[in-house]
Amino acid sequence: MARAAIVLAAGLGTRMKSSRHKVLHEVCGKPMILHILDELARLRLDQVVVVVGQQGEAVTAVIGDRAETAYQAEQLGTGHATQVALPVLRGDVDTVVVLYGDAPLIRAETLERLLAEREGTGAAAVVLSAELDNPAGLGRVILAADGSVERVVEEKDASPAERQIRLVNTGVYAFRTADLADALSGLTNNNAQQEYYLTDTLAILRARGRLVRTLRVEDADEVASVNDRVQLAAVEAIARRRICERWMREGVTIVDPERTYIGADVRIGRDTVILPGTFLEGQTTVGERCVIGPHSRLTGAEVADGATIEYSVVRDSVVGPDASIGPYAYLRPGSRVGARVKIGDFVELKNATVGDDSKVSHLAYLGDAEVGRRVNVGCGVITVNYDGEQKHRTVVADDAFVGSNVNLVAPVVVGEGAYVCAGSTITDDVPADGFAIARSRQVTKPNYVKNWKQTRRRADGPDARRQVSLAGDSRSPE
Repeated sequence: MARAAIVLAAGLGTRMKSSRHKVLHEVCGKPMILHILDELARLRLDQVVVVVGQQGEAVTAVIGDRAETAYQAEQLGTGHATQVALPVLRGDVDTVVVLYGDAPLIRAETLERLLAEREGTGAAAVVLSAELDNPAGLGRVILAADGSVERVVEEKDASPAERQIRLVNTGVYAFRTADLADALSGLTNNNAQQEYYLTDTLAILRARGRLVRTLRVEDADEVASVNDRVQLAAVEAIARRRICERWMREGVTIVDPERTYIGADVRIGRDTVILPGTFLEGQTTVGERCVIGPHSRLTGAEVADGATIEYSVVRDSVVGPDASIGPYAYLRPGSRVGARVKIGDFVELKNATVGDDSKVSHLAYLGDAEVGRRVNVGCGVITVNYDGEQKHRTVVADDAFVGSNVNLVAPVVVGEGAYVCAGSTITDDVPADGFAIARSRQVTKPNYVKNWKQTRRRADGPDARRQVSLAGDSRSPE
């Protein structure tokens, strides 16, 4: 028989104090709801249904085609939300797991154990429980003498004695679908919140003579949920620790896991070293034998084997094998750096390609540019790519040399093997093997400074009517 999951994600989450739906807040760079859908995908279920409500369109847009949705127009409790989902379930679904969209740390292995417990024992329902030292705020699982579940009571409805119980309900259940539908039909809202609680289905099932069991989660961190920003940070810390541990076990050296931030979808090769203060985000991939950091941020980056990136930012760009980036470089989206390229301190690339074995060592800006192989780009070089209305492209061919403090006013081409002298402003194409110099001729006045200073002292006297500049006119020197 078929298996399915219902994810409850209708409530906005007012304690987050956010204009964004709670399940869309990110943990390790990914919305919480997608963490859950990723784990459910590993189970290869026959159907997944997400219950949406407030900001349903925004949640549905993030979910895409990864799940079907059911709409809860009024938020009348978890039991009501589950009732809304039932008509969407396929008729052949025998076992359904129900969980919340704000608990992103649940593992597929735990959900599989829960499903297997329900199917193996023939129970009408199995409650995933956890024993906590501090169960404040959570519903308590009340056990019968035989160890089965008698009922679950919410803390606000619990007696003082029941609040001393440390076994808590995690909000994750596996039901036989027919028994769930039967129990939901008997729900009432006779409680402090006047809501229809999904937890009440357990007492209903027991009253009708059905077996309700509990399965204790092995790692209580898995069921940590998010209701405010403090809990969001706590869940983020757990997820981040998990990710770092995973990559260290895969052969990656992370010098300081507590100060390293790796996104859920990042991929890292063996023998790479991640130094403290580094953020790897989005769909970033890092090859083998790289050194990343310290204090670098890579978002949507593709980094080949052997590359080094320190104190730098790389966004939606490609870094080739054995390239060296930084310190303090900025690769903006659309940039591609070839093999063995040096991008040095305070260099910025934007939508630029730098070919193999080229060097842009310091203090340069290359925007909308194509730089060939074995090119040297000197200090202070900029491509003047924007004329106030349009962006234009600069091309520097293989083996060219661009001296320091050169302005390349696009659109312009510097040919193969060409040489551009330092301090030039290039507005016309330079042919292959050409030599270009575009700067004012130097004027030198010998034996001038001493005389100028004497003239200046006289001019600065009490009766001075003017000041004399180095150029010999009446303007103040700048």
